[in-house]
Amino acid sequence: MKNNEEKREKVLGVIGLGYVGLPLAMEFVRSGYTTIGFDIDERKIDKLCRGEIYLKHIREIRVKDLFNSGLFTATTDFLRINEVDLVSICVPTPLDKYRQPDLSFVENSARSVAENLKQGAIVVLESTVYPGTTREVLLPIFENTGYKLDKGFYLAFSPEREDPGNEKFTTKNIPKVVGGVSEQSRRKVVEIYRNIFDEIVEVSSAEVGEATKILENTYRSVNIALVNELKIIFDKMGINVWEVIEAAKTKPFGFKPFYPGPGLGGHCIPIDPFYLSWKARKFGINTRFIELAGEINTMMPEYVVMKTISALNKNKKSLKDSKILVIGIAYKKDIDDSRESPGIKIIELLKDGGAEVSYYDPYIPAIYDLRQTDLVMSSVKLTEEFLKEQDGVIIVTAHSDIDYKNIVENSSIVVDTRNALSDIESDKIFRA
Repeated sequence: MKNNEEKREKVLGVIGLGYVGLPLAMEFVRSGYTTIGFDIDERKIDKLCRGEIYLKHIREIRVKDLFNSGLFTATTDFLRINEVDLVSICVPTPLDKYRQPDLSFVENSARSVAENLKQGAIVVLESTVYPGTTREVLLPIFENTGYKLDKGFYLAFSPEREDPGNEKFTTKNIPKVVGGVSEQSRRKVVEIYRNIFDEIVEVSSAEVGEATKILENTYRSVNIALVNELKIIFDKMGINVWEVIEAAKTKPFGFKPFYPGPGLGGHCIPIDPFYLSWKARKFGINTRFIELAGEINTMMPEYVVMKTISALNKNKKSLKDSKILVIGIAYKKDIDDSRESPGIKIIELLKDGGAEVSYYDPYIPAIYDLRQTDLVMSSVKLTEEFLKEQDGVIIVTAHSDIDYKNIVENSSIVVDTRNALSDIESDKIFRA
């Protein structure tokens, strides 16, 4: 293990100070490395420089500690790339409107790095991509500088494995997979990363690293699709799927519980399988199993709305002109990330059906400027009076700090997509 003085000789960089990049930069600094954080969003940089945080699952004291260390600088000036010895690219990899990979953020970041590359620098892509991206897309960008791989620069892939809000598994103790475009590139990354992460998992190539991340999220997507389909089947049979899962997980082997919901959200699980499907088609392979899982998960918001319509009908109400409150816009509980949130889709479907829709989320005070929607809304105050005015409430995200008993007591109907009301008995409750 290098001592701190030796570590300070290396300057590390992180491009993209979001849910992946900021925690990574924090670990770089905590391990004693001088670190420069890069982002094109001036608002993020300004907040960081004031010691403020824009990600609610990260405590503000950690940001203050970051700057008080004297090791961290945040900037929009990509010319400073020429100061860093290793730069990690942590930018979004969304789908375009045709559900094909959009690598524009990765490519633009790689060009910015290439234009200002320090000779001998190490470049690590951490964004989730299809197998082959690092070698086929990034390598030519860096070779166009005139530098040669393993001489003028080193290139590797190390997939992010962030789980925002998870207190048990953090950036530091989640095993770090590293695969290089060359063996020497892999060794160069591992030499530094072993000082930062508790465990390094070395794989034979960047492609194996890329495929590892795709497998992890496709595995989750397929299994969540399975329980979502079972939820629909068991509901028709009058069986509570949540009780079935609780019983099944008592088996000490051969079963891992996955849970149904209103659809998939976040930047990984709803997107990554489509990256693999797109790449597979280039080899003449149809990923029928993966695409079926995607179809099931994608239609869950529509199922939730249909169940809501059915619940309203029991009170002799139609969806048109009904007042509907959606609880939770974040894609998972206790975080402020609304990327690909099924809550957004549910609101759009309700509005299309003529409902008057509002939402409450203590982590997301407003919806605006999101890639997946044109919605502009603000979170309401969750008062007893407001609840009593609603014709229906839909629980999309089961945040921990919400009084669900109060919601049931003061609502006409409550559609529960997360089993948040499992301990409450009421004929107002409808599972979806």
